Amino acid sequence: MWQRPDGRQPDQLRPVWFERQFTRFAAGSVLTHCGDTQVLCTVTVQPGVPRFLEGTGQGWLTAEYRMLPGATPQRQEREFMKLSGRTQEIQRLIGRSLRSAIDMKVLGERTLIVDADVLQADAGTRTTAITGGYVAVSDAVQKLLEWGDLERSPLRHQIAAVSIGLIEADPFLDLNYPEDIAATVDFNVVLNQDLSLIELQGTAEEGSFTRVQLNQMMDLAEKGIQELLELQRQALQ
Repeated sequence: MWQRPDGRQPDQLRPVWFERQFTRFAAGSVLTHCGDTQVLCTVTVQPGVPRFLEGTGQGWLTAEYRMLPGATPQRQEREFMKLSGRTQEIQRLIGRSLRSAIDMKVLGERTLIVDADVLQADAGTRTTAITGGYVAVSDAVQKLLEWGDLERSPLRHQIAAVSIGLIEADPFLDLNYPEDIAATVDFNVVLNQDLSLIELQGTAEEGSFTRVQLNQMMDLAEKGIQELLELQRQALQ
């Protein structure tokens, strides 16, 4: 069986913690640590919504994701006008996931912009961005309540995400980079606080995987996300 480089058990998360109010001006700002992965999520509140929502009374949430040049051992070029397919896919995933947590009618005609900036990458950046993004959105909503812009919270439920992979046919929770590149199957799971599915992204990098292995990975995902949801609750207290 694969021996994890950091000595964790197959069903063990990396250490996760949240530094709230990390920057001064954003309505919500959280630096999320997941092992050696660090993602800064900031939330800006803007009046108005995209044109297709104007006049509906509904709000909107959108996300942008970037990897900073020094986030990896080899410097990453900054993405300016043309975003890579990976970046576009990840920021759409973050936006879809966080939108599922919000009652847009209660939010009203305003837009929450979530910026997820990867300061340091050791795999799991998209799942860390979603898990930390929820905490940042919660703080932004609390600010709107304090300012009197909202009468009640539009948050419907918590959201968290985690990665799972098959290495040498065995499932492992919350892969770091050496495990990510060794995995033959890579899975990202987003669940809400009821453990209902928001999104599944699963790919066999080599070969295929069975329904039994899928169930094993989902069991690990549920365990990990329950722990992440509790960590979110503790941070928000």
